[in-house]
Amino acid sequence: MRYAVVYENTGSGYGAYAPDLPGCVSTGRTLEEAERNMQEAIRFHPEGLREDGSPIPEPTTRAGMLPVESAA
Repeated sequence: MRYAVVYENTGSGYGAYAPDLPGCVSTGRTLEEAERNMQEAIRFHPEGLREDGSPIPEPTTRAGMLPVESAA
């Protein structure tokens, strides 16, 4: 499965979360570290969901980048 992940620059590193996996978050000092940490978080998150008796959500979020012209 492939889940969409959002990465945010925090000023001192990066935060990451998967919108389709509530509570699945990670951080890193660099974008690359945040990506590695998030891959691990996504691998282990379903285990916690199973232990709680919760379903594992299917990936449904789609992300993209759109060019926007400045209004100025």
